[in-house]
Amino acid sequence: MFALLALASAVCYGAADFLGGLTSKKASTLAIVVVSQFAGLLLLFLMLPLLPAASPVRADYLWGGLAGLTGGIGVALLYRALAVGVMAVVAPTTAVCAVIIPVVAAVALGDRPGSVTIGGITLAIVAIALVSQSTHPDPTGDDAGQKTGARRSAFSLALLSGVVIGFFYLALARTSSQAGLWPLVAARSVSVALFAAIALLTSQSLHVPSGIRTTVVAGGTLDMIANLLYLVATRSGPLSIVVTLASLYPASTVLLARVVLHERLSRLQWLGVICAMVAVIMIVR
Repeated sequence: MFALLALASAVCYGAADFLGGLTSKKASTLAIVVVSQFAGLLLLFLMLPLLPAASPVRADYLWGGLAGLTGGIGVALLYRALAVGVMAVVAPTTAVCAVIIPVVAAVALGDRPGSVTIGGITLAIVAIALVSQSTHPDPTGDDAGQKTGARRSAFSLALLSGVVIGFFYLALARTSSQAGLWPLVAARSVSVALFAAIALLTSQSLHVPSGIRTTVVAGGTLDMIANLLYLVATRSGPLSIVVTLASLYPASTVLLARVVLHERLSRLQWLGVICAMVAVIMIVR
């Protein structure tokens, strides 16, 4: 069951990143982050009365707060990278970095996956790398330098985003099963407050154009659903496996870009998608 939950979280993460990347090209990244994350927080508050009573302790709130800090910063960096870079490159780059930190930490803390599972984790990382192979030609002409600089900036932001999101995965997984969804409440409250304060201190507008508000809210809702599925999965399965399956989200992002934006997939990218499916089978077994 935890494998299905982790895979479902990957689908939702990928869809949320796709929507975040689209809207970040049309509005301020800060505004997109605040509005989308606030939408996720509202969803949590609507769900809490419908769930069984939980017994969170201080450590759960602290880990949740750390998850909110790292997750918020990671998402902001990711959305900015998606806005200035190529979506099919940025998302997988972030995922590769994000999966390494919690997997290493999980093994250090005692996870001992079998040889087939280790092979699946390795193949999943290879799949993410293959999916990231861009089909966009190198820029030429007068704006070649500017486009190349933008891609390099996006790649650097994607790397940094992946490292920070890796710590988000790790922090959220450290909460107890008795805490219910309260760690997510703490996490999202911290991230919303952080970026709202940044907007206030820098006098930046949080206005989101009416034409993309629904998309922004949908992205925030999907991101929160993904967080919820990931959190539940970590409480019933090994972190090294759960985080690897959840980090397959670039396949969802790239496929959505193919269907919605009509971006072509190269043979290497299709090979990456196939490798991802094989990796899932190996990990689940």
